Amino acid sequence: MSTVNSTILNRFFGTIPNTILTFIVFGGVVWLAPALLQWLIIDAVWFSGDVTACRDVQAACWAFIHEKYRFILFGRYPFDEQWRPLLAVGFTIIILLLTCSLRYSWRLLAPLWAIGIIAVIILMRGGILGLSYIRTDLWGGLPLTIFLALGSLALAFPLSIALAFGRQSRLPVIRAISRSYIECIRGIPLVSLLFLASFMLPLFLSPRLQIDVLIRALAAITLFSAAYLAETIRGGLQAIPPCQKEAALALGLSTIQTQMLIILPQALRHTLPAITNLFLNIFKNTSLVGIIGLTDLLLAAKQALIDPSWRAYSLEAYLFISIAYGSICFSISRYSRALENRLYKYK
Repeated sequence: MSTVNSTILNRFFGTIPNTILTFIVFGGVVWLAPALLQWLIIDAVWFSGDVTACRDVQAACWAFIHEKYRFILFGRYPFDEQWRPLLAVGFTIIILLLTCSLRYSWRLLAPLWAIGIIAVIILMRGGILGLSYIRTDLWGGLPLTIFLALGSLALAFPLSIALAFGRQSRLPVIRAISRSYIECIRGIPLVSLLFLASFMLPLFLSPRLQIDVLIRALAAITLFSAAYLAETIRGGLQAIPPCQKEAALALGLSTIQTQMLIILPQALRHTLPAITNLFLNIFKNTSLVGIIGLTDLLLAAKQALIDPSWRAYSLEAYLFISIAYGSICFSISRYSRALENRLYKYK
């Protein structure tokens, strides 16, 4: 315990600059904290459905969130059917927790994910089992953000692995295709890809062959993410000593077995922080789908402010969205750190 306390004291007061910075930060917290707590919590209006209650106080109006939270969380999804996206998100979180626990084999998780994906599609879309049909352009809020992020990552990951190996291939054609794809996609903003997928692609397709806008947005985010993820994985592959491959080949493993069982797991372990950073960017970049008409979490908050009675409380809306994004990103970051420690523990 004394060692821990000594380390903490050295971190904050070990040098003169650190000591000065510690006192400045502490003074700033003492100066700002009371007024911030007064505005955020003590004097805030929490549950009043009457906007006039907020106008009488100079504090946060969380009553806006209480009044509009269902629209912010679920977008334009029909009000009476919002139990369906709530249940779909619940299924997804449960399966994610089971997967992240690392206690179950892929033989159990693979069919569980297959069943979960089918269940989520049925719940969100409907049209069978007595559920009313809901168009994908009415999906929105937090479920849309989560499903776009998870779906694009799941699809981009195998594609990025293939691109990373392809760029290291000895075959000139495969290497050229992989390099061209990565360089082209990395030179285009995600906004441009979303516009191409949503507005240009339908012009080149037959009227009888129109792809759903949600699928087009998912494809654009997937293709964009795969290019960046491929370069991250390629960096991990290059960090593996050549003797690893030579030893595996000497033991009789094939080239594919060597790459998939020996080289790739080590590369993924080395690049786990970078992969986590990319996933956080993917999650936050889903907010760009609002420009093509999909009501993600951020756009749902903006649309909730259209109500003239509550238009003055945009700060509360963006704080609520920031807390939602921040909580999810912090959870992903902490899990990544725990997973990294676990992997290096058994190195």
